[in-house]
Amino acid sequence: MATLHLHSVLPNPTSFKSTKATTSTRRRLLANSVRCAEATQVTGQTQRVTVRNGNDSLDICRVLNGMWQTSGGWGRIDRDDAVEAMLRYADAGLSTFDMADHYGPAEDLYGIFINRVRQERPPEFLEKVRGLTKWVPPPVKMTSSYVRDSINVSRKRMDVASLDMLQFHWWDYANTGYLDALKHLTDLKEEGKIKTVALTNFDTERLQIILENEIPVVSNQVQHSIVDMRPQQKMAELCQLTGVKLITYGTVMGGLLSEKFLDTNLNIPFAGPPLNTPSLQKYKRMVDAWGGWSLFQSLLQTLKGIASKHGATIPNVAVKYILDQQAVAGSMIGVRLGLSEHIQDSNAVFSLTLDEDDISSIQEVTKKGKNLLKVIGDCGDEYRRA
Repeated sequence: MATLHLHSVLPNPTSFKSTKATTSTRRRLLANSVRCAEATQVTGQTQRVTVRNGNDSLDICRVLNGMWQTSGGWGRIDRDDAVEAMLRYADAGLSTFDMADHYGPAEDLYGIFINRVRQERPPEFLEKVRGLTKWVPPPVKMTSSYVRDSINVSRKRMDVASLDMLQFHWWDYANTGYLDALKHLTDLKEEGKIKTVALTNFDTERLQIILENEIPVVSNQVQHSIVDMRPQQKMAELCQLTGVKLITYGTVMGGLLSEKFLDTNLNIPFAGPPLNTPSLQKYKRMVDAWGGWSLFQSLLQTLKGIASKHGATIPNVAVKYILDQQAVAGSMIGVRLGLSEHIQDSNAVFSLTLDEDDISSIQEVTKKGKNLLKVIGDCGDEYRRA
């Protein structure tokens, strides 16, 4: 299969038809998942959170290091420099790394990194390091052997006996093979080859079906930012009911939600910072779908005012706002390993508290934008609709 980048697919405006769980379904899901809801721990300013479903659990850092940036398009990654950077992030407490089978050398870099940790850090340090990966298979028949062989590739690349978390993506819901794949992944979990099974870019309807099939998923990784609040409109209700948590990406919109793009006019050629990475290009399209650059500037100005009030930065405010949303366990910040670092800024999120005035001022701006649930659809629909 050719290398696929989930994040690079263009969002396409489309109509959206709402679906809601029936009362009986909700009761059944609640009964099956009550232990999950009760045991998931997210408290105040804590830096870590435990996601859990039944007997499966994993504690992660609430700010995750996203490794999409190792896949090309953000600058050449030097292996040794990248691993040294990973060690610095982990030493600073930012010890959860998110990657995928198709993120270039990401899994291999993690394998080198985790071996350095084993050799150079104490055992209690190793216990806090987490490597979350994704599996994005083609739409072929999901046999037990195919799933096992695919997961073994990631285990080998990451040099771990058991994957901390395997986040599963599926392209075509019309092909219900995703349930077969998830059942095989659950079997591998029972064998100890995976610690926790999770999803990425699944919508609310399919998450409900998966839970009804008693697949013990602990989280769903979805796009979620101040601009893209779709997960709170539909997905969060089911998550609150069942205890499944959200891990979010796109939370700083590839860097658009930062001082760098404040008071800039991208409508004039060469007048602003270049959109020279896949993530900046992707999230600029999201801004266009939401309300355009002028409204986005109003949002940046509001966020800058809040940041200045708290001695923080625009990315700090953007991430904290999402971490405070319903069902959100953690948020991703992309790392350009060996090229640039934002360790101190990422850690500053944990000491930031947004008050009611901050939240109200943000919502005063965002309510002027379009409802992306109606424009694009539910979580992950941007990857499936032509």
